[in-house]
Formats: sequence, C-alpha cells, structure tokens
Amino acid sequence: MIMFKNIVRCFAVLILLFSAATNAYSASKTVLVVGDSLSAEYGLARGDGWVALLDQRLKEQKISASIVNASVSGETTSGGRTRLPALLSKHKPDIVIIELGANDGLRGLPVAAAQANLRAMVGASREAGARVLLVGIRMPPNYGRDYADKFFAMYSAVSKDEKIPLAPFMFEGFAQKPELFQADRIHPLAAAHPIILGNIWPHLQPILKTK
Repeated sequence: MIMFKNIVRCFAVLILLFSAATNAYSASKTVLVVGDSLSAEYGLARGDGWVALLDQRLKEQKISASIVNASVSGETTSGGRTRLPALLSKHKPDIVIIELGANDGLRGLPVAAAQANLRAMVGASREAGARVLLVGIRMPPNYGRDYADKFFAMYSAVSKDEKIPLAPFMFEGFAQKPELFQADRIHPLAAAHPIILGNIWPHLQPILKTK
C-alpha cells in the first residue's frame, strides 16, 4: 500500500512537471517587430523574410503568440522612435523587437544620435509594459573602421545599460558570403533569412517563456 502511494505521488509530480513545461508558453503574447527593410521582406516574396519564418516557428512549436511586423524599408532609428508610441498604443505588445540602425549607418548619421533614439525606444516600450529584444547590425568596412566599430559597439552599450537582451549581429554566419545577398550586396536573399532567424531565436525564446 505504501509503495502504491509513493508511485501515485511520483506520477502526480511527473504530471505537474509536464504541465509546467507545456504551459511555459501558454499565455498568449503579442510580438511587435519595429525594423527596416531587413525585416520588411525587401526584394523577397511575401513569407520568405525572417519575421514570417518566426511566425511559422511559433505555430509549429505551438507557442501562443501573434506577430505584428511594423517594419518599414528605409526606416531610421529616428523614424522608429517617432512611430513607436502609436504602435505601442495600438497593438499593446508584450515583446518589442527593435531592428534598426542600418540606415543610420549607411547614411553616416551620428552614432550618438542613433544610440539616443534606441534608448528612447527601449524606454517607451518598457513604459508600455513590454519586454525588449535589440537586434544588432554591422556596417561594411568601407564606411571606415572607427565609425564601423563605434556603430557596432552602440548595440552592446544599449543592451548593457538598459539591461535588455541583444542578438548581436543578425548577419552572423553569412555576412562574408556574397552569394546570399541580393544584387545591392545589402539585402539578404531568402536563403539567408533562416540563418537570421537562427541568430535571433536564442535571444527571443527566453522572453517568450516569461510571463
């Protein structure tokens, strides 16, 4: 009889553990992506970009979350900062993914201004009750080593100071592979977008688990 009770207790514990694991993502979340052409499927067929692939992954893994892709080609950190309040008010996201800065860098805009804009976006997202993931990008070396280094370091600085997770470099693993880029050598082909998602997912997944 004692052995039977112990077996029942063990079985009950296993059920609770299984339930906790399967319910880790149970609370439905809204994920707002605020990015530029790298997230807006520029030059791609609809559904081939990393944001669409993220939506597919969430469905495949039965993670209850909806994606709002508010990315705009040509967007700068200043433009994102301006648009963000209305997006937060409309969509009330639980998570905000900020993928901005590339156009600031390509235009040679001051790093300090871009950094201030990113900080402001993080602050606005937090005030709206959302958790934030920052996605970093590097500038090509022809923009000057000093500028490129300061630009890339900007993301780490914002991540550290604001205590938010960072996907350091969305082109990690294929930046030096021209065959994975469109003719402009700036925008990745569809074949590279699963890699982009692979670079972002490990930093997003823990946030999705957070209640």
